[in-house]
Amino acid sequence: MSKKTILIAEDDDTTASLIAAYLERENFAAVIAADGETCLREFQARAPILVILDIMLPGIDGWDICRSIRKESDVPIIMLTARIEEIDRVAGLAMGADDYVVKPFSIRELVERVKAILRRTRPVSPLPVPEVLRYGTLTLDPVRRTVTLDGEPLSLTALEFSLLTTLMATPGRAFSRAELLDTCYQGDIEVVDRVIDVHISKLRQKIEKTPSAPRYIHTLRGFGYRFGDGRDA
Repeated sequence: MSKKTILIAEDDDTTASLIAAYLERENFAAVIAADGETCLREFQARAPILVILDIMLPGIDGWDICRSIRKESDVPIIMLTARIEEIDRVAGLAMGADDYVVKPFSIRELVERVKAILRRTRPVSPLPVPEVLRYGTLTLDPVRRTVTLDGEPLSLTALEFSLLTTLMATPGRAFSRAELLDTCYQGDIEVVDRVIDVHISKLRQKIEKTPSAPRYIHTLRGFGYRFGDGRDA
């Protein structure tokens, strides 16, 4: 079986080489890109299963690379940064990153996070659900990992898909933000409640005809969210 490729976008040679060495011990193939342009080129050429992305890359920075990747792929992304402000972490996760690691960090811990994210994003349903979920004109297939609205396919990130599956599996049930955080992140990283609000907002933009007056995902002020009302499925 061929090794799965992980792309490391990091301009510090020592850090990149150490990450690559640890990943190769875990039987991954590691590809290093030292600048933004190389990162995007290698992403297209190698089709990695995960990207480790330093924000402060020469040329195209990590923010723009993350945006570019998310336009075409839901491949897991771990962002590396020397900044520790909460707003940067929220911004990175909202942009579609799956994890956010602050420098300096333990290479061993980073590799464990890689493995945890890959376990979490395997094509399996997080809950025991029917083969296909339908609500109005919205359809979700947890086995094929597809979502359609009015018969048209939607492109969701792995986190958005997990969140929608959880909500859609039990229409009418109220979920707290903490429950939804556990569903999306499964304790792998420490995140704040409002990250869920950001993901819900992005999800609404994709599935709601009028996001400000949602049909599918309803806000329960001060608590969390509910999918539909359990009656008009």
